[in-house]
Amino acid sequence: MKIIARIQSDFKDKFGIPRQSGLVNELTAKIVFEPEYRNIDAFKGLSGFNYIWLIWEFSETITDTFKASVRPPRLPRNEHLGVFATRSPYRPNPIGLSSVRLISVEETEIGPVLTVGGADLLDGTPIYDIKPYLPYADCHTDALSGYTEFTKEHRLQVEEESLELSKVSDDKREALIKVLSLDPRPSYQNSDESRVYGLRFASYEVNFKVTGDKLRILKITTIVE
Repeated sequence: MKIIARIQSDFKDKFGIPRQSGLVNELTAKIVFEPEYRNIDAFKGLSGFNYIWLIWEFSETITDTFKASVRPPRLPRNEHLGVFATRSPYRPNPIGLSSVRLISVEETEIGPVLTVGGADLLDGTPIYDIKPYLPYADCHTDALSGYTEFTKEHRLQVEEESLELSKVSDDKREALIKVLSLDPRPSYQNSDESRVYGLRFASYEVNFKVTGDKLRILKITTIVE
């Protein structure tokens, strides 16, 4: 497997990354290609699609042994499912698959760069391949949701009136609010209302607490690289 590109996203840590692609379309990211794959001919026709598949590596997930069962993040702590019934990063092969919105294909001084929306990838994630999303073949209206039928609607109400939010630039604020509303906490920590969480997003460190179904932002600090 050859790495063809790496993504530049707002997530420097795994904590807070949406658990599926497309949940926060306001998130934007850049895909920058390795020198060998910067031939613009490889992208001819891609702008005719508005969604693409990314095939990538769970590069920060280390597994030495095969785990037949895993615990999806929104299920109770003691409930496990078979690894092939989940999208857990702890897999026999650390391969991820994401459908993202294609915003633009630009030719730059470092070769073609793709801008995408709704990506659920850590900054620097290696990408192995890109393919167009075909609605006539890839969209199945009769598909079953399995256990996600009961977990997909979980949302938190973010206290948007927080003065701390004014520290976030206009182009990042809505995306941050939606990322927080998805509740980045593991389900087994949901009952600890005294805990303060820290989430790194773009150039900000966000500290917050959760009470019931409400998330309160305590402090936002600008990170100086």
